Amino acid sequence: MQPLEILAAVGLAIVALAAFYIASGDRKIGNAALSAALSAAFATYSGVTIYSEGILPVWTNHTTNMWGVQVWWDLLFAVGIALFLIAPRARKQGMNVPLWTIAILATASIALLAMAARLFWLEHQAEAASEG
Repeated sequence: MQPLEILAAVGLAIVALAAFYIASGDRKIGNAALSAALSAAFATYSGVTIYSEGILPVWTNHTTNMWGVQVWWDLLFAVGIALFLIAPRARKQGMNVPLWTIAILATASIALLAMAARLFWLEHQAEAASEG
Protein backbone atom coordinates (compact mmCIF):
# COMPACT_ATOMS: atom_id res chain seq x y z
CA MET A 1 0.00 0.00 0.00
CA GLN A 2 1.06 3.53 -0.71
CA PRO A 3 1.33 5.98 2.24
CA LEU A 4 -1.81 7.90 1.24
CA GLU A 5 -3.73 4.63 0.90
CA ILE A 6 -2.62 3.74 4.42
CA LEU A 7 -3.83 7.12 5.71
CA ALA A 8 -7.20 6.54 4.03
CA ALA A 9 -7.47 3.02 5.44
CA VAL A 10 -6.56 4.16 8.96
CA GLY A 11 -9.22 6.88 8.75
CA LEU A 12 -11.81 4.34 7.66
CA ALA A 13 -10.86 1.99 10.50
CA ILE A 14 -11.06 4.75 13.11
CA VAL A 15 -14.45 5.96 11.88
CA ALA A 16 -15.78 2.38 11.77
CA LEU A 17 -14.67 1.78 15.37
CA ALA A 18 -16.14 5.11 16.47
CA ALA A 19 -19.42 4.37 14.69
CA PHE A 20 -19.77 0.99 16.44
CA TYR A 21 -18.87 2.59 19.79
CA ILE A 22 -21.49 5.32 19.30
CA ALA A 23 -24.14 2.88 18.07
CA SER A 24 -23.61 0.49 20.97
CA GLY A 25 -24.02 3.04 23.76
CA ASP A 26 -26.75 5.19 25.16
CA ARG A 27 -24.72 8.25 26.05
CA LYS A 28 -26.76 11.44 25.80
CA ILE A 29 -23.79 13.82 25.83
CA GLY A 30 -20.66 13.43 23.75
CA ASN A 31 -17.04 13.88 24.77
CA ALA A 32 -16.01 17.54 24.57
CA ALA A 33 -12.28 16.87 24.90
CA LEU A 34 -12.28 14.22 22.18
CA SER A 35 -14.23 16.47 19.81
CA ALA A 36 -11.86 19.37 20.48
CA ALA A 37 -8.81 17.15 19.96
CA LEU A 38 -10.20 15.82 16.68
CA SER A 39 -10.94 19.36 15.51
CA ALA A 40 -7.41 20.49 16.34
CA ALA A 41 -5.82 17.42 14.75
CA PHE A 42 -7.85 17.73 11.56
CA ALA A 43 -7.18 21.49 11.38
CA THR A 44 -3.46 20.76 11.72
CA TYR A 45 -3.55 18.06 9.03
CA SER A 46 -5.56 20.37 6.76
CA GLY A 47 -3.09 23.19 7.35
CA VAL A 48 -0.15 20.97 6.46
CA THR A 49 -1.98 19.80 3.34
CA ILE A 50 -2.78 23.35 2.25
CA TYR A 51 0.80 24.42 2.94
CA SER A 52 2.29 21.55 0.94
CA GLU A 53 -0.23 21.31 -1.91
CA GLY A 54 -2.16 24.59 -1.94
CA ILE A 55 -5.90 25.19 -1.78
CA LEU A 56 -6.85 24.76 -5.45
CA PRO A 57 -6.53 20.94 -5.49
CA VAL A 58 -9.64 20.82 -3.27
CA TRP A 59 -11.71 22.14 -6.16
CA THR A 60 -9.83 20.05 -8.74
CA ASN A 61 -10.37 16.86 -6.70
CA HIS A 62 -14.12 17.45 -6.65
CA THR A 63 -14.66 18.60 -10.23
CA THR A 64 -12.43 16.36 -12.35
CA ASN A 65 -14.84 13.45 -12.75
CA MET A 66 -18.23 12.21 -11.58
CA TRP A 67 -16.71 10.40 -8.59
CA GLY A 68 -15.15 13.64 -7.44
CA VAL A 69 -18.52 15.41 -7.61
CA GLN A 70 -20.18 12.46 -5.87
CA VAL A 71 -17.70 12.67 -3.00
CA TRP A 72 -18.18 16.45 -2.83
CA TRP A 73 -21.95 16.07 -2.62
CA ASP A 74 -21.56 13.33 -0.02
CA LEU A 75 -19.45 15.66 2.12
CA LEU A 76 -21.99 18.47 1.71
CA PHE A 77 -24.86 16.16 2.66
CA ALA A 78 -22.95 14.86 5.70
CA VAL A 79 -22.15 18.37 6.94
CA GLY A 80 -25.72 19.51 6.32
CA ILE A 81 -27.22 16.55 8.17
CA ALA A 82 -24.82 16.98 11.09
CA LEU A 83 -25.65 20.67 11.37
CA PHE A 84 -29.37 19.91 11.10
CA LEU A 85 -29.09 17.45 14.00
CA ILE A 86 -26.80 19.53 16.20
CA ALA A 87 -28.39 22.99 15.71
CA PRO A 88 -31.45 22.50 17.99
CA ARG A 89 -29.27 21.29 20.86
CA ALA A 90 -26.84 24.16 20.28
CA ARG A 91 -29.66 26.73 20.32
CA LYS A 92 -30.96 25.20 23.55
CA GLN A 93 -27.53 25.79 25.12
CA GLY A 94 -27.47 29.41 23.91
CA MET A 95 -24.85 28.93 21.19
CA ASN A 96 -24.69 31.37 18.27
CA VAL A 97 -25.82 28.94 15.55
CA PRO A 98 -25.58 31.42 12.62
CA LEU A 99 -21.95 32.21 13.50
CA TRP A 100 -21.12 28.51 13.88
CA THR A 101 -22.83 27.85 10.54
CA ILE A 102 -20.55 30.37 8.81
CA ALA A 103 -17.52 28.68 10.38
CA ILE A 104 -18.79 25.26 9.25
CA LEU A 105 -19.39 26.50 5.71
CA ALA A 106 -15.80 27.78 5.67
CA THR A 107 -14.08 24.74 7.22
CA ALA A 108 -16.60 21.87 7.26
CA SER A 109 -15.64 19.20 9.80
CA ILE A 110 -13.05 21.35 11.55
CA ALA A 111 -15.65 23.82 12.81
CA LEU A 112 -18.31 21.12 13.14
CA LEU A 113 -16.07 19.20 15.55
CA ALA A 114 -15.28 22.41 17.44
CA MET A 115 -19.00 23.20 17.64
CA ALA A 116 -19.69 19.70 18.95
CA ALA A 117 -16.94 20.13 21.56
CA ARG A 118 -18.47 23.40 22.74
CA LEU A 119 -21.97 21.91 22.76
CA PHE A 120 -20.88 18.84 24.73
CA TRP A 121 -19.06 21.02 27.26
CA LEU A 122 -22.13 23.26 27.71
CA GLU A 123 -24.40 20.23 28.07
CA HIS A 124 -22.10 18.73 30.72
CA GLN A 125 -22.12 22.05 32.57
CA ALA A 126 -25.93 22.24 32.44
CA GLU A 127 -26.26 18.64 33.63
CA ALA A 128 -23.85 19.26 36.51
CA ALA A 129 -25.72 22.43 37.51
CA SER A 130 -29.07 20.62 37.53
CA GLU A 131 -27.68 17.80 39.68
CA GLY A 132 -25.88 20.04 42.14
